Amino acid sequence: MDATTRLAEIEAIQQLKARYQRAVDTKDWELMRSVLAPDARSVYSDGKHAYEGRDAIVEFLANPRGLGNPAIVSMHHAHTPEIELTSETTAKGKWYLEDFVITALPSDWAPNGTVMHGTGIYLDEYVKLDGEWFIKETGYERIFEDFQPRAENSRLRSRWSTAAAKV
Repeated sequence: MDATTRLAEIEAIQQLKARYQRAVDTKDWELMRSVLAPDARSVYSDGKHAYEGRDAIVEFLANPRGLGNPAIVSMHHAHTPEIELTSETTAKGKWYLEDFVITALPSDWAPNGTVMHGTGIYLDEYVKLDGEWFIKETGYERIFEDFQPRAENSRLRSRWSTAAAKV
């Protein structure tokens, strides 16, 4: 593979990962379906949440008890990619992850919800099917998660609510 083709393939994978991040944070589950291979696998939270197949992954992410809930909003950034093309149709990637997850729902220890700031390393595998790159496997190894209770007077506005949510 020549250098120009190699760079074009790496850029296509970077764009793929950007769409994945956007799909998670905008709760765009159809976009999420479009970036995952049919037989994709995910391993989140150091294996606590592992899923086989595109439908199972999307079902987990869209679950109303998790990121599918409008009272839970997130921001995921993937930085400093290390992408290795292992063949003309496969690749591996490592990305530095930084995420914030705001949960405006009461819990046992945080009556107004929580704010989580975390980092980790994404470990991905990609496959090229019919000329298009897809995520074959994704997951991350956590470096840290910092959970803080939301302040008593916290208000959360998001694209999914017409008014500020106060818990």
